[in-house]
Amino acid sequence: MSNAKLKVVLTIKLPDAVETRMRELFNTTLWFDLSPMPRDKLLAAAQDTDVLVTSLNDRLDADFFDAAPERLKMIANFGVGYDHIDIVKAAEKGIIVTNTPGVLTEDTAEMTMGLILAVSRRFVEGAELVQKGEFSVWSPTFMLGRRIYGKRLGIVGMGRIGQALARRARAFGMSVHYHNRKPVSPRISDELGATYWDDLDQMLSRMDVVSINCPGGPGTHHLLSGERLSKLQPHAILVNTARGQIVDEKTLAAMLREKRIAGVGLDVYEREPAINPELIGLPNAILLPHMASSTIEARQDMGDRVILNVKTFQDGHRPPDRVIPAML
Repeated sequence: MSNAKLKVVLTIKLPDAVETRMRELFNTTLWFDLSPMPRDKLLAAAQDTDVLVTSLNDRLDADFFDAAPERLKMIANFGVGYDHIDIVKAAEKGIIVTNTPGVLTEDTAEMTMGLILAVSRRFVEGAELVQKGEFSVWSPTFMLGRRIYGKRLGIVGMGRIGQALARRARAFGMSVHYHNRKPVSPRISDELGATYWDDLDQMLSRMDVVSINCPGGPGTHHLLSGERLSKLQPHAILVNTARGQIVDEKTLAAMLREKRIAGVGLDVYEREPAINPELIGLPNAILLPHMASSTIEARQDMGDRVILNVKTFQDGHRPPDRVIPAML
């Protein structure tokens, strides 16, 4: 690349410190609305920029890349997931795609562990009861939940976040099990005391708690189908902080209503930001607004990764977090 500043367009509002640094380094156009950039403006922005800084709200499909001009050379995604981007089509057009891996691991694992505790011990129900002024007397049978100590946790997807969750679960005295495309290294499995299941169905039927921590995308769409969900035990709880499309939400809602599963903690949804109305109001469902990575530290770290990738590209080198079709 030349020494001239790259033209960079943000499609979403980022932390002030990140935006300020980007304006120092690049010819940056900011997006001040808290809502994501509308599709028509996204397409227009792509016509007159070198780099788009996008988020999971932006649908960068084949039609988007077909309309992209030669000038657009890079998509710097503010986020780890890239299932909203047609990576194959981007590669065909010679457009580099990057993401921000590694910086959300601890925050997402914290939130996942928090949801496991909150659903098992009915934290939200108890807090709402107190706020309504309905706590009048303690009783031995009042607000009974289940302890997590000694319970089996099944992790679907043993990547960075799955492993970070496993470490936390071990500290709480849980037994760690996992399903992955292939086993993790013996060093990691020994450290975590984790049991590998090559058959997801077999694992699901034996777990007390199941946490979804695998990537989204076509390969994991409805990985937890209605048939698979039915294998969960009635006392089991399910937590999803990965991608909503991994779970058959309609079947899940029915199972909650019919008490065929004890509870769920969801931070992501199949048609996000729309939430299945059948999930709303269920006492055994804790529903959060996609906030697993919502920490000041994580957002700053994500911004730093975006800046690093764009600056590396501007300097004529391969961005460290490049996403290629072989990774799908």
